[in-house]
Amino acid sequence: MWKYRWKLLAGFLMIVASNFISIYSINFVGKAINQIETILVQYQNGTVSNLDLVKKSLMYAALLFIGLKIVAGLLTVGVRLMIIATSRHIEYDLKNDIFQQYQNLSLSFYKKNKTGDLMNRITEDVAFVRMYLGPGIMYPINLISTATILLVFMINIDPMMTLYTLGPLPILSFLIYKVASTINQKSKDVQKQQSHISSIVQDTFSGIRVIKSFNTENSTEESYEKEAASYEKKSLSLAQTEAFFFPLMILIVGVSNLLILYMGGVRYAEGKLDIGVVAQYFMYLNMLIWPFTSLGWVTMLIQRAEASMGRINEFLKQEPEIQNTVEELTPIAGKIEFRNVSYTYPNTGIQALNNVSFTIEKGQSMAIMGKTGSGKSTIALLLARMLQPSSGQILIDNIPYENLNLNSLREAIGFVPQESFLFSDTIAHNILFGVDDEKDLDKAKKYANKAAVHQNIEGFKEQYETILGERGVTLSGGQKQRVSIARALIKEPEILVFDDSLSAVDTETEEEILRNLQSEINQKTTLIITHRVSSAKNTDHILVLDDGKVVEYGTHVDLLEKESAYYALVKKQLMEIENN
Repeated sequence: MWKYRWKLLAGFLMIVASNFISIYSINFVGKAINQIETILVQYQNGTVSNLDLVKKSLMYAALLFIGLKIVAGLLTVGVRLMIIATSRHIEYDLKNDIFQQYQNLSLSFYKKNKTGDLMNRITEDVAFVRMYLGPGIMYPINLISTATILLVFMINIDPMMTLYTLGPLPILSFLIYKVASTINQKSKDVQKQQSHISSIVQDTFSGIRVIKSFNTENSTEESYEKEAASYEKKSLSLAQTEAFFFPLMILIVGVSNLLILYMGGVRYAEGKLDIGVVAQYFMYLNMLIWPFTSLGWVTMLIQRAEASMGRINEFLKQEPEIQNTVEELTPIAGKIEFRNVSYTYPNTGIQALNNVSFTIEKGQSMAIMGKTGSGKSTIALLLARMLQPSSGQILIDNIPYENLNLNSLREAIGFVPQESFLFSDTIAHNILFGVDDEKDLDKAKKYANKAAVHQNIEGFKEQYETILGERGVTLSGGQKQRVSIARALIKEPEILVFDDSLSAVDTETEEEILRNLQSEINQKTTLIITHRVSSAKNTDHILVLDDGKVVEYGTHVDLLEKESAYYALVKKQLMEIENN
């Protein structure tokens, strides 16, 4: 809000000016009614004189009243342009801050939180906060300024009438206060349930193929209906509590009107008040009806915004596990060294790596092999600083990689993850993702050829302009992997990491890809995580993991001579090939 302080201040001043002009204009109504009363009395007594002068005076009062109301209306438009528009700017800033924080948070955060909940906080919760920052600020300022100015005017006219007019209104404030805490708790419950439903819907549509293949549409729908019914129940409970506000306010305002009518009538009969003053008090009260009515609505907004801001801050205040401590860009050559690195996943407590050490010189290649769950992919994630080692040290070019610029490090790594994720965009944009020139189709074709996917793409009707479905569902598993390889290569990084990225292609295609990549592998530091001996045998070094520990390290020939873990893998795969 401080960023937009001058706009907000201008809005507040416009509110005060608008209210003052509106209240001041009521004086002319009171004077006009008094003049009409005077004419009626003179008419009854048969002493009407100078009627034209009275008409001019009434016309003058009417024009002034209308003119002042127009000025007040224009100021109200200015108020909305200043305050409501500013709330939209703040909403924009807040969404960007949340989105930036989401990108900064580490992978462990996403393993603990559901996508639907994250989406709900950046949409529904931000919307509630914006409502508070706009109307939620504007209407209380309007109420305070209106009530203050009216109080001065009313006390100046008749303190006793003021007391009877405003007496019931504090009761209204007390009732609002009593109900507000209930609304706050119920708002939190509703928003929490909304996030839960968003997560269920997101999971359902992401896994729709699994649901259909297992024929579980009915049970899935029943689960959704159960959660929707819970949301309905909580929302109705909140609506019922909110429904008490407006009838209460109408009742209290009605009582105030009756008090004005009674006390005004008594004091008029006693000759202590003019009839115009009684009319003014009715108008003064009507001016307070909407501000006090809005108070109930604003209270709901504040309670909802408080619940939403609490949920937003819950994530905004989380410190990212991985932080960039070096602002200057740092050049990366490509040497990799792991020194006694261990890592334990915090959410499960499973130790994925235990005292792992190895070195890959710039331009060399290394294959990492081992059974499922041995810690191979964890090495890739640690190298890219997606995770931080529990103990030990990782060095790039003999420098602890915490002392390198994080953006420079990740820019220097071409990473093909185990699960090939493609965006719902064209194939060309998916390959060129992360490259400065996102329209260089020739470059996309060059690296698609190296990844042995160009022929497949050319076979599509729209070729490189083919729009992929969500998560690349249009392509087969092997095609997705090869597009991911092209996307990693096109960055022309110093370090290449292939995390089991050829598992979905046949042996013939794998050999073609490896032949195409040989020139890239010879020039860059390459880490190949694989189950296949065919992918590992031509690398400079082979590392075999078992249960997070290094059990063998050496070249293909050296490890075969040892006739241990790697030899057993080779023998097993040869037998599988012979049996097929």
